[in-house]
Amino acid sequence: MDKVTIVLQDAPYGNEKVWNALRLTQALLSVGMGVRIFLYGDSVIAAKKGQSTPTGFYNIGDMMAEIIKKGADVRACLTCANARGVKQEDFIAGAVIGKTLDLAHWIKEGGQVMVF
Repeated sequence: MDKVTIVLQDAPYGNEKVWNALRLTQALLSVGMGVRIFLYGDSVIAAKKGQSTPTGFYNIGDMMAEIIKKGADVRACLTCANARGVKQEDFIAGAVIGKTLDLAHWIKEGGQVMVF
């Protein structure tokens, strides 16, 4: 299976980078690609459980949970999570706190890398 590593850096709301990355992830999974997502900076909040958005507005936490169920591997930067007071128990099921070394291994394993 071909793999794509997607690196997110922006907050889940405020612009559409994270939303577009997750939409792309859904499409990649639907055509049989393996997807790994690494969350840096404010994007660690994208995997936080309990997000509440206005009716009719996309919910990044729900989207993240759905792509994890479909097989995406999601890891959040330990340093970035600590800086924002986010702990493992704050994340949706399947999202884990990782390290930049995890991202380095993913890149070494090959496949495409995209940064949003």
